[in-house]
Amino acid sequence: MRQLLVINPNTSASVTALLQQHVQREAGAGVQVRSSTARLGASYIACEASYAVAAHAALDAWAAALAEPGSAAPDAVLIGCFGDPGLFALREASPVPVTGLAEAAFAEAAQHGRFAIVTGGARWVPMLERLALALGHQALVGIHTVAPTGVQLMADPEGARAMLARACQEAAERWDAQAVIVGGAGLAGVAAALQHQVGVPLVDSVGAGTRMALRLPPSADARPQPGFDVAWQHVAAELRALGQ
Repeated sequence: MRQLLVINPNTSASVTALLQQHVQREAGAGVQVRSSTARLGASYIACEASYAVAAHAALDAWAAALAEPGSAAPDAVLIGCFGDPGLFALREASPVPVTGLAEAAFAEAAQHGRFAIVTGGARWVPMLERLALALGHQALVGIHTVAPTGVQLMADPEGARAMLARACQEAAERWDAQAVIVGGAGLAGVAAALQHQVGVPLVDSVGAGTRMALRLPPSADARPQPGFDVAWQHVAAELRALGQ
């Protein structure tokens, strides 16, 4: 059975549970999904500072998951945050494929042509634009943020769906987008519920992340074992054990 490790880079156990449920459903019975929650950082990533700390938290959660006694080595790793903190560092350190919700959603949406993003929290705009540029996705034409954060949207599902449906349609019309990403771990499953209200394809970032994680081939230059090229100091023992 294939093993998929999902890392939640924030400290919210409820987000991890939501990710586990939706990723396992998308992955199917032939894949065992295991989730790991950040042991440090913020309960919700909503600014540059929390994003920077979340990259450390993602590496730490990965190392902790690998060190769990009796746990199977993963065949792929998915960073369960729409913004993919730590993506490049974790990919460098991992012998198996690594992707994140944003990278996967960008790739899936770009298959339709020009795409826009709808997500919660205005401070995500420059972070997502920077990531799209780093990944070479020039088809991103706009980002529409709604005022509530992903956690706040989770707390009011009915109100969130009405707000997000309007936002998706507005984004499609404003930027003449041919697809819209509904981005965020806390918004898993929402795109399917809204699709009948929006005139362009909606991409669920959690579903896209699961599909890409299971489809990516191993990198030709991947290291044979998990590890880092430096010796760590003053970090968790699991991270230190993977250093030089």
